[in-house]
Amino acid sequence: MVVVFAVNGERFELRDGDDPGATLLDFLRSRTRFTGPKLGCGEGGCGACVVMLSTYDAAADEVSHAAASSCLTLAHGLHHRAVTTTEGLGNSRDGLHAVHARLAGFHASQCGFCTPGMCMSLAAALAGAEGKGTGPLPREGFSRLTSAQAERAVAGNLCRCTGYRPIADACKSFAADVDLEDLGLNSFWKKGDAHVSKLPPYKEGSIGAFPEFLKAEIRASLSIDRSASDMAVAESESSWHRPRSVEEYYKLIASDRSGTKVVAANTSSGVYREAELYDRYIDLRDIPELNSVCKDTKGVQIGAATSISRVIEILRREGDDCKDVVFGKIADHMEKVASHFIRNTASLGGNLVMAQRDEFPSDIATILLAAGSSVCIQVLSEKLNVTLEEFLEMPPCDNKTLLLSIFIPHFTPDSVSSSAGAVNMAGDKTESSLLFETYRAAPRPLGNAVAYLNSAFFAQVSSDGSSGGLILENLRLAFGAYGTQHAIRATDVEKCLVGKPVSASLLLEACKVLKKTIVPKVGTPHSAYRSSLAVAFLFSFLYPATKGNVKPAKAVRLNDYVASGTNGNSNSPHSVNLDVSLKETNCVKSGLYNNDHILDSCKQIVEISKDYLPVGIPTKKVGAELQASGEAVYVDDIPSPEDCLYGAFIYSTRPLAHVNSIELDPSLEQLKTVTVITVKDIPKEGGNVGASTIFGPETLFGGPLTQCAGEPLGVVIAETRNFANIAAKRAVVNYSTETLDTPVLSIEEAVKRCSYFETPPFLLPQKIGEFSKGMEEADQKIYSAEVKLSSQYYFYMETQTALAVPDEDNCMVVYSSSQCPEAVQNNIAQCLGLPCHNVRVITRRVGGGFGGKAVRSLPVATACALAAFKLRRPVRMYLDRKTDMIMTGGRHPMKICYSIGFKSDGKITALHVDLFINAGMTMDISPVIPHNFIEALKKYNWGAFSYDAKICKTNFSTRSAMRGPGEVQGSYVAEAIIEHVASALSTDAKLVRQRNIHTVESLALFHSECMEDALGYTLPSICNQLTASANYQHRLEMVQSFNKSSQWKKRGLSFVTIAHKVLSRPTPGKVSILNDGSIVVEVGGIEIGQGLWTKVKQMAAFGLGQLWADQSEDLLERVRVIQADTLSVVQGGWTAGSTTSESSCEAVRRACSIMVDRLKPLKEKLQEKQGRVSWDGLISQAKMAAVDLSAREYYIPGASGSYLNYGAAASEVEIDLLTGATTILRSDLIYDCGQSLNPAVDLGQVEGAFVQGIGYFMSEEYVTNSDGLVISDGTWTYKIPTVDTIPQQFNVELLNSGFHKNRVLSSKASGEPPLFLAASVHCATRNAIAAARKDIHCSGLGSSSPSFFELEVPAIMPVVKEMCGLDNVEKYLKTLLGPK
Repeated sequence: MVVVFAVNGERFELRDGDDPGATLLDFLRSRTRFTGPKLGCGEGGCGACVVMLSTYDAAADEVSHAAASSCLTLAHGLHHRAVTTTEGLGNSRDGLHAVHARLAGFHASQCGFCTPGMCMSLAAALAGAEGKGTGPLPREGFSRLTSAQAERAVAGNLCRCTGYRPIADACKSFAADVDLEDLGLNSFWKKGDAHVSKLPPYKEGSIGAFPEFLKAEIRASLSIDRSASDMAVAESESSWHRPRSVEEYYKLIASDRSGTKVVAANTSSGVYREAELYDRYIDLRDIPELNSVCKDTKGVQIGAATSISRVIEILRREGDDCKDVVFGKIADHMEKVASHFIRNTASLGGNLVMAQRDEFPSDIATILLAAGSSVCIQVLSEKLNVTLEEFLEMPPCDNKTLLLSIFIPHFTPDSVSSSAGAVNMAGDKTESSLLFETYRAAPRPLGNAVAYLNSAFFAQVSSDGSSGGLILENLRLAFGAYGTQHAIRATDVEKCLVGKPVSASLLLEACKVLKKTIVPKVGTPHSAYRSSLAVAFLFSFLYPATKGNVKPAKAVRLNDYVASGTNGNSNSPHSVNLDVSLKETNCVKSGLYNNDHILDSCKQIVEISKDYLPVGIPTKKVGAELQASGEAVYVDDIPSPEDCLYGAFIYSTRPLAHVNSIELDPSLEQLKTVTVITVKDIPKEGGNVGASTIFGPETLFGGPLTQCAGEPLGVVIAETRNFANIAAKRAVVNYSTETLDTPVLSIEEAVKRCSYFETPPFLLPQKIGEFSKGMEEADQKIYSAEVKLSSQYYFYMETQTALAVPDEDNCMVVYSSSQCPEAVQNNIAQCLGLPCHNVRVITRRVGGGFGGKAVRSLPVATACALAAFKLRRPVRMYLDRKTDMIMTGGRHPMKICYSIGFKSDGKITALHVDLFINAGMTMDISPVIPHNFIEALKKYNWGAFSYDAKICKTNFSTRSAMRGPGEVQGSYVAEAIIEHVASALSTDAKLVRQRNIHTVESLALFHSECMEDALGYTLPSICNQLTASANYQHRLEMVQSFNKSSQWKKRGLSFVTIAHKVLSRPTPGKVSILNDGSIVVEVGGIEIGQGLWTKVKQMAAFGLGQLWADQSEDLLERVRVIQADTLSVVQGGWTAGSTTSESSCEAVRRACSIMVDRLKPLKEKLQEKQGRVSWDGLISQAKMAAVDLSAREYYIPGASGSYLNYGAAASEVEIDLLTGATTILRSDLIYDCGQSLNPAVDLGQVEGAFVQGIGYFMSEEYVTNSDGLVISDGTWTYKIPTVDTIPQQFNVELLNSGFHKNRVLSSKASGEPPLFLAASVHCATRNAIAAARKDIHCSGLGSSSPSFFELEVPAIMPVVKEMCGLDNVEKYLKTLLGPK
């Protein structure tokens, strides 16, 4: 069988010899030149691999377009489809598409690894809107998308760098209803001068032209006699089958070949990452019964292979035509299932089968169960119609059971209402009416996250003439995803409620029954929280209907999103009505749903300095267009050399054990595995060295004794990446634990056993004053308070990767995605026993680092080089996301105990901190963490300050530097202490902060090495400015007013500061001028998305431009910054600590000065002869005069290399007391950037760091099992922020303080410090919880101090709900009933 499809207009074929299990992403990246789609997760959870799939309907002569996840889509299933990747939109040579140019121009790409996927999600949305022809004809330059739709186009795509705001702005620039002046900083216009004519032009029809050759083949194929299809069954040796009838399907499975997989869209492989190989696939999508849609007066029957997106369209259309409110609400809820690029291919039937067979926590099963749906299944020759409830209760389906269709009944009685709000509002008697609502509580509002619990409720209600209340006549209460086998009906609760007037007492009784019904299975995380959600949702559904709570229709529409005075905007103040705060309780919104904006208008204030042009101009990031168009080459985009092999790590799953043997699974003989590389394969001249820092080496491979779960034991080498990954996952490692002690798996256990690493004394900061004296001065004291902080995973979009190519004369060329190629070179040389000059390491760009591509990149590159050296063939490794998450470690977990003394006015007199750091199994850079923590903690004047620090050695994977290592924790603990003091004094924490902010004198005492004058110390003025610009005091009063009137929502507002020390490192720079006058620049710093190349390019143009005093020669476009090469620029050092960009710039500036000194005499001589001299003329003459046109400088920072960064942030949040959901309403930041080298780059760093901090403080739950093995190991279980979880209003000002003449052109660092400001969100959440705990139904939570409580980091939904009371609904209902 031949599969024919197109990629970017080119024809491709697959035949039976090709791997039927190969995904479209595998095919694109290995068999075409189109490497734009990237492998980010392999689970359909990140969007880096998104492409557009186009389908041609020959009968209607219509083309439809949809975004799809290429990492899940099987290439063999693309017969007669057209695929468009980002390269298919345009390129830098032939012309970029407006999508590329606008994303680049809005500064919406940093590391760029996610950008091609962003481009294709947006492009598919544009093409889809155009294809549907919906909405009015757009204005020129715009599309048919609304702003809200444009934002949602990228709602399923992850980005770890930008903070999303500029991406959303780029998307909204295409929207027909956008006000361009509302969009943020860009390279197209200045504020107040926006016009569509200044944007790269967009025209309808510019995306996704379906190839004519493919149309012709499709039309031709329709005329082929269908009877020939039986031949497909006869070809039993075929690896891919497309049966065209149910009968054909059963003939195929009757052959009973093992290794058969039945698929529709294959999206289940993103949920269940199978380490399996199948030799036969059966694709169900050509069976007519599975694609048909039948409608009648009773309802709609939808074929099981219909995509979820198409089901949504069908239900919306039917709901509108028949005024069926249930259909509309089901469609609304389905839009929160997965993400658009999954829904576009995932089938309705596949979702239900996973729920039935695999215990998948399906939302769809729950909502269809409540809607009274049924299914049609075929079991061999028998066709059955059963209710969905019966289907879910059946034994798990196998291939002999085929789900054919799903029937969803209509509910359209004349008196139907979207809610109980229309029931008896005026007191009139009404006929029986319907209520239908769906609910979900999930880490992300717009989907791309499995729910903690989902539910859907259907009720028929009638008015009780005697009591005036409402009676439930018929009820279906469905719950799912809470740690249960499948969605269930809460029949005991239904029995409790049916036939009785709805009242508070009845509802309380029902809640008690429900708690006994919704019992998650043992081991389910957050079990009590999930049970409380069930109660909360039932309360949200029925409480508005309780007797005496039916308000006039004008005041509230029960269970609906829109309430009086809010216009559907959750930011508007709620009505005083007691029930209004129930309106948004995570029930899926209807009506206005698609028109709700994710983000409000945001402000970016930057001051552009023209002192050192072109330095200081907010130019586009170098390479942004290449990143968008897929032309930028990352390590895994480099074409595989001939005879290339692939490696995958085998790692320990035990924390402390003897490794007796490692064997490959013998059942996988068909995998073309070559060997397993272990410690035995290290050359005798080399050593078992996986990484090395100034604190010592660590081993490459564990064994014979493994030290942690996640320690590498060996590398499987195979002919393909997929084979290597499967073989590694299926490897059998035999362990034994005889004679071994129990592993150390907590800080407490490490302390008990005195399991510590030494901290060099020179790294420990000075203590201040005498703690005991400070405590004597205090009016109040707090002793031994405790804060615990968890880890955080890097989640760079590009996982750890390397390509090693053996070269002549025992040499090795290694392409490594590393923040420190020089360290990679040293480590490989040490491991292989070679001189460093035999090892050449090249790094062009890195797809995100955040510290994780520093020391932790070394073992990957070293293992790859070892395999290549041993086998004398090229080897490449690209860790799958799970392996990366398990092996790479992350931020240091900590336990902090503090004692503090303070005056009654809030002035702190003494602080002592005991710091315990979990370093994992090796030192890495852990000895610097106490220093970093203490330096960050010293942002306030603590009076007398002392500390003790211990670095704990444990049997966890090694912790390493992550953006702001130690400093994030230190800065946060400072805020936690301030909050504790404020709580003890019953005063506003902001007043305590102001009382203890440094004076210039105390700053000099706490940071003696960073001398700062009054002009340079900008923090006090930043605080005053932010308080004024953010209307802090007025908003605080508004928050307090809101909290008094709102029962189930509470708000909090908080203000935090940073005074953060950075340290510059020595850095090389090299500038060369070529024959034609073009300029090549090399630096030690690595471009990891932070805009280093951009700033360096600007600096080179400025430095060489000094030859012309009038700045008449613009050299910017003549400069190219090239990749780091360890045999070209030596002493490259580490790209870390936020200062490498400025150090690289200064090295380049000094190299340019050398060049200027060489060229100046020649220029003056030429000027005397001929007047004005051009750059080209000067370089031409310099060549002839034998002037050296290359200069290198090694910049060594002096006293100015260490300085303080200042900033402040105010954040306002709203929490939902029923679900624990936190919405960030607004964040205002002011950050002192000195005189920014590039305001656009620095703004992006500030926003991106802040949002990464939101992840740490609010959403990124890092979970390990009892052996210390990471189980938050993918996009399903680890939730970084998305566009729908950032501040709805996100205002950032870069302060141009301009006083730092000792710095690099007066600039300051921007990469790490703003991350600490995200603590403002956490503190605001704590304040909102404190407001909730004042209410009687949230009080009495057993806290030792009613006013103070420790809020966990991250403050995920279950944590917030627990702090507000898991039983707050029951308590509230009891207060209504009063004492018995």
